[in-house]
Amino acid sequence: MSFPFGPMGLLCIHRTLNNGRTSGFLSGMGVATADTIYAIIAGFGVSFIVHFMEAGQFYFHLLGSVIILLLGLRIFLSNPVKKFRYRNVNDKRRVWHFFSGMFLTLTNPFILFAFLAVFTTLNLFDRDSFAPAFTIIAGIFAGSSAWWFLISSVVNKFRARIRLRGIFWMNKIAGAAIFIFGFIAILGFLISG
Repeated sequence: MSFPFGPMGLLCIHRTLNNGRTSGFLSGMGVATADTIYAIIAGFGVSFIVHFMEAGQFYFHLLGSVIILLLGLRIFLSNPVKKFRYRNVNDKRRVWHFFSGMFLTLTNPFILFAFLAVFTTLNLFDRDSFAPAFTIIAGIFAGSSAWWFLISSVVNKFRARIRLRGIFWMNKIAGAAIFIFGFIAILGFLISG
């Protein structure tokens, strides 16, 4: 579920390059937390939340797409060299990185439907016991967390070798790619809606 080259993967990479491994990892942990929330909803069949998400699917997708588009534009227009020189990322900013990653992931109800499809197809849950559900949900969280730790660690390892000009261009590329993800998502809604 944690696809590294989607908008959230690019955001994690961008934040790792600009602010260090902790910021990138916390962004990924926000995604892992949202994935786990959706896995819990799907795993325990909280039907009223599923119906709410189905009913508002268009608006959730649209909101998430607009936010991703604006985030990509903001990244593209920002000056990463200035951020890189003053790397003092305070705790409030790191908390923001976590919650923004979680919120953006929660605006994508596709993840909930993907978990529902997987859990239903594989018939993973025993009606008499919650143990299999907890095991699978813990595995989803652990796997996603390990994945984001790996991505932020690898990017951080190469971060010191990247010159300021390289960071400038990576920032432009990441911002443009995130913007394009948002634009394509909005365009898809306009065509289908």
